[in-house]
Amino acid sequence: MKINFRILATACLAAVIAVVSCKKPEYTFGKIITPTDVTLATTIEGVDATNPNGNGTGKVAIDVTSSDAISYKIDYGDGNTEIVPSGKVTHKYASPGTSDYTIIVSAIGTGGVTSTTTKKVTVFVLFEIPAEMLQNLTNGASQTWVIARETNGHVGVGPANTFSPDYYAATPNQRDACLYDDEITFSRDANKNVTMIINNKGQSFFTAAATSHYGVSGGDNCYTIDVSAPRKLTFMDATSGSSSSNSTGIQFTVPGNGLIAFGTGGNTYEILAISATSFQLRSIGSDGLAWYQIFKVK
Repeated sequence: MKINFRILATACLAAVIAVVSCKKPEYTFGKIITPTDVTLATTIEGVDATNPNGNGTGKVAIDVTSSDAISYKIDYGDGNTEIVPSGKVTHKYASPGTSDYTIIVSAIGTGGVTSTTTKKVTVFVLFEIPAEMLQNLTNGASQTWVIARETNGHVGVGPANTFSPDYYAATPNQRDACLYDDEITFSRDANKNVTMIINNKGQSFFTAAATSHYGVSGGDNCYTIDVSAPRKLTFMDATSGSSSSNSTGIQFTVPGNGLIAFGTGGNTYEILAISATSFQLRSIGSDGLAWYQIFKVK
């Protein structure tokens, strides 16, 4: 039998090519290196002796360093997460007031391996108080207010689901003398922080339901209490469910016992109305009722 070697060689070559072409390609990530020596430093904007948690901008500069990281995943602790190529980034927190956040940073190496570190920060975020309200409250710098004792309803109380003193509204000069001599001074600084100082001449009026809140016991009466320390107020959107027809929609909290002139046990005050000469506050007392106060410029 005659063999055609040329045809046989061609067939063998084709077979070899077919086998080679069917071989699966191999991929490699190269050497997998886990990041090491991960460090996390934070700087809160505006920190000083007066503002230990920042000046209210909410901005925190984050500086992460590590060996062999190709990117970083940062969880800011406020519901926001992002991946950044550099460990240097500035994040702005938005929740008004002073809050704690845990920052979690994962340094990412080749192949997706990570090394993680965490740090807790305490950040103060200043609510942007409307310019007209800030001007009326502080007269641009500092202003002192007193209870509008000649005005009907200068002190009042109503149910928690309304925005007027439906149960009781004081008539002119009806309340105790210790309520009427209180002087409340609101001052602003360059960063629009508002501080309140109360001169109560040594005594303030408490409702019976609130006395234990202030560390005493008894009925509606005047009680000795020191409220002279300056208190930095925290402003925010009102949470009462009020509307533009019955409120400014802005409230503030008073640290400590929360007392402003008439002690009802509340520490959060909604500004129902404000002008250059008067303003009205609403708060929920220890008894669950809505309490009202009207002030005028001294």
